[in-house]
Amino acid sequence: MLSPRQLKDREYIMPAPFVRLMAKGIIGVLKVGTFHLPSMLRMRKISEGEERYVRPARHYELPEYKEGMRTVRSDEKYLRPTLFCDPNDPLIIAMAHELGAFQVPDRVFAERAHHLVKELMFVEEMPIDDAATTLRRGTGACFHLASVLIALCRCAGIKARYKLFAMSMISSWYDSTMGADFLMKKWYDILGYFVLEAEVEMLIDGEWVNGVVGADAAWQASTGLQVSRLGETSLGDWFEAVPGSYMIMESLPLGLATLYATLVSTVPGSFERVNVSLEKQRKNGWRIIEEAGGLEAYDALKRVDKVQMPKVELEQKGSITFD
Repeated sequence: MLSPRQLKDREYIMPAPFVRLMAKGIIGVLKVGTFHLPSMLRMRKISEGEERYVRPARHYELPEYKEGMRTVRSDEKYLRPTLFCDPNDPLIIAMAHELGAFQVPDRVFAERAHHLVKELMFVEEMPIDDAATTLRRGTGACFHLASVLIALCRCAGIKARYKLFAMSMISSWYDSTMGADFLMKKWYDILGYFVLEAEVEMLIDGEWVNGVVGADAAWQASTGLQVSRLGETSLGDWFEAVPGSYMIMESLPLGLATLYATLVSTVPGSFERVNVSLEKQRKNGWRIIEEAGGLEAYDALKRVDKVQMPKVELEQKGSITFD
C-alpha cells in the first residue's frame, strides 16, 4: 500500500483544478436531476424500440506473452506503474513487443503504438478500468485509451504522461456526443463548458510529443476534421481548454473512476445513446472518406481547408472561470 507521500509523488491525489472540476460536475448532475427529474427517470433506460449499442469487434489480434519478454521495471517518474496504467502487465508487454519495443527507434515505436490505440481501438463511454483490460476489449473512453498508449510507451522505456483539461468543443463534435442525448446535453449546457478530455505526451528524442487517441479517422471525418497525427493536439482545432483546467499528470487521480462509474450507473441509457451515436458517426465517416478518394486524399483536403475553432468568450461565463 502506498504511503501518503507516495500518493502525492505519483500524483494520485487530485490537484486543486481537478477538485474544482469534479465539484462542478457533481453540481451539474444534481441540477439536471433537480430540474429534469421526470426526463431523467424516463431516459436513464433504453426504451422498447430504441436502438441498442453493439460493441464493435476488436480490430487486432492479442499477442501471446512469453516468459522473459523485456520490459522497463523502473520507479522513475513517467516510467513506473500508476493507477489503471501498469506497463508490466503481461498483455501490455506482449503488445509492446509486437509493436517493436527495444527493436526500433522510439519515434517508430510511438508511431505504431499511437496508430494502434487511435485507429484500431474505438471510443466507448464506460466506467474506467485498467489499460490491459481496455486493450483486451478494444474500446474505451479517452481516459482508457490514453492509459493504453502510456502503458505501452512506459513498457518500452519511453516516458509518457497524461494531459488533462476541461474543454469546449466545435458544434459538429457537440452534435455527435452531447447532442445525442437530452440529459447529456443538459448536463453540458448547464455547466457551460465542462467535459474532461485526456491526451498523451511522450518524451521522444528529448522532446515531449503530443498524442491524441480519443477519436479515430472515421469519427474525425464524420465531424469534418483532418485526421490527427502523432505530434498534434486537439487544442486549437476542435477543442479549447477552459482556463485553469490544464493539467499535466503522471497518473489518473484517485476518485475519478468512482465518480465516473457513479455517473454511468445513474444514467446508463444516456451513455448507451451516446455510444450508439458514436458508432453511427464512425460509419458515416468511412463513407465520407471513401467518397473523398481514400484516407490520404481526405486528410490532404481537410488540411488545406482546416476547420477553425471558434473563439469562446469564456470571461462571460463566470461559473466556469478558475483562479
